[in-house]
Formats: sequence, C-alpha cells, structure tokens
Amino acid sequence: MSIEQKLAVLIDGDNIPSKYVRQMMQEVTKYGNPTIKRIYGDWTQPHLTKWKNLLLENAIIPIQQYAYTVGKNATDSAMIIDAMDILYSGKVDGFCLVSSDSDFTRLATRLREAGMTVIGIGEKKTPEPFVVACNRFIFLEILSSEEESGKKKSSPESGANATVDKLTPMDIRFIASTISDVADEDGWAFLGDVGSLLQKKRPSFDSRNYGFQKLTPLINSIDRFEIEPRQSSKDRFKLIYVKDKKAK
Repeated sequence: MSIEQKLAVLIDGDNIPSKYVRQMMQEVTKYGNPTIKRIYGDWTQPHLTKWKNLLLENAIIPIQQYAYTVGKNATDSAMIIDAMDILYSGKVDGFCLVSSDSDFTRLATRLREAGMTVIGIGEKKTPEPFVVACNRFIFLEILSSEEESGKKKSSPESGANATVDKLTPMDIRFIASTISDVADEDGWAFLGDVGSLLQKKRPSFDSRNYGFQKLTPLINSIDRFEIEPRQSSKDRFKLIYVKDKKAK
C-alpha cells in the first residue's frame, strides 16, 4: 500500500484504550493518508472520558452511539454501517479498523472483497478470525513498547521489550517454507518477496513482535538462514537475499 493512498480510520472506542492513540495514528501514516478519522462510542459513559482530550489533538471525529439495549453492541453496528457508506462513496483506497473485537471479521472480509486494503489494529487478545481477515494486523502492545523504550531498536537479549514473543520452531518452519516458496533454483530468495509473502500468509507477522525493527536482523538471528547482500544493477543500494541452509 502506498503512503499516498487515502485511508478511513474507524476506531471502536468501547474496545481500545486511549493510551495507544498517538502511537496508533503514527503507525497508520506508514500505510496511507488517514483522510477520514472517526471513533465510535457512547460518550455519555465515564469510561470514554480519557478519549475526549485526545480527539482534538489527533483530529478524530467522535460519533455518538447510545446503547439502546443491554447486551447489544450498538457501537459495532454504527461503525459497520459507516464503513459501508464510506466504501460506496469511493473516497478512500483502504480502511484501518481499530478494535480487538471479532465482530468486525465479516466487515474486514467484505471490504477486501470490494478491493479495499484492510489494516487491522488491536491488542494481542484479538481473536484470530479478525486478524486473518485483514491484509495486515498490528498489535498495539508492540507500538506501546516502542514508545516506552524511546523508539530504540529492540533485541530479545536487551530485555527492553517485555511483550516480545519468542521465536518458536513453528515460526522458524513457517519462515523456511516461505523462503522455499519464492526461492530460485539455487535456493536464494529476495528478502522483499519473502516479507510480502509472510504478510499474506499471516497478517499479524511483524518482526517487531519478536523484538526486531526490521525483517533482516530477525532472519539474521536464526542460524538456519544465510543472508547475502547483492549490489543492485540499477542503483547503489544493495539487495538482501536469504537462503535456508537446510533446504535440499
């Protein structure tokens, strides 16, 4: 997704803590221009008070939605209806759905069916169906950890990031199989292609989840893989290729 593409950012105010708002909005700008920014909730409720001071600072428009009946989430319904109205308006190229609620799974699927790119943002408790329904899913805890550590590069050894996941044998096999999918006859794969395919296979895959700012140092930390920088024929930048040492 180009950073010039227009995004609609729709936030489930009942489901997302306000403490994440600054890091969240900074993250969104990496994927597009947030031309529509709305947050949904019942603003008569005290639990949304912390959001109120942040809305003007971030140019987010609050949408009032009363809870008409007990046990029914009217906020979700309002957000879904708005998303479909925005879709049919043709004013955006993609959506950023900010929630940890699985109720938005069908919405994400429907938007993708319409050709929209869907970025999901939520906490690690987000149910897997919603995560995989998005093109990409970003965990808020990782953004918060970056802020707290002064946005310095993290490593699993540093201990700076308490929410870092450990690379499991399953994770390593997942990376290895993806390298194999795009590798040439000699087993080498362009790391850019590997990263794109990892994202398509697992929308929540993010090197930051494992304490690395980029994919290259993550791959380089795993003994199973070999990295080779190659000079580009078109410019002075080097291209990074990776190979699975265990591949036949």
